Amino acid sequence: MHFPIRRVDKPWGYELIFAHTERYVGKILHVDAGHALSLQYHEVKDETLYMTEGEVELVVEEDGALVSRTLRGGDSYRITPGTRHRMVAGANGCDIIEVSTPELEDVVRLEDRYGRA
Repeated sequence: MHFPIRRVDKPWGYELIFAHTERYVGKILHVDAGHALSLQYHEVKDETLYMTEGEVELVVEEDGALVSRTLRGGDSYRITPGTRHRMVAGANGCDIIEVSTPELEDVVRLEDRYGRA
């Protein structure tokens, strides 16, 4: 079954959604150099990130505190519901494959560089 790839422009780059079913979503996040996603968490959405290109600083909650992890090509990281997190692209931007449960609108933003609520 053919699924049309959907591009969603974001202030930090764009998403390419290549799969969206009632059970899972697959997308590629392209984050422009130096740009950052919101500091956010998800109430239900469970996601795993896989770095394909570039480098990203993943600010993520571990044991109740925000810590910084550098992810490079070949690294992966699972973000469970309720975990605060943010990604900041390195000097050359980055591409991240995200596989998640299908709740695309489940985003609680805590801070955002681009003025989104």
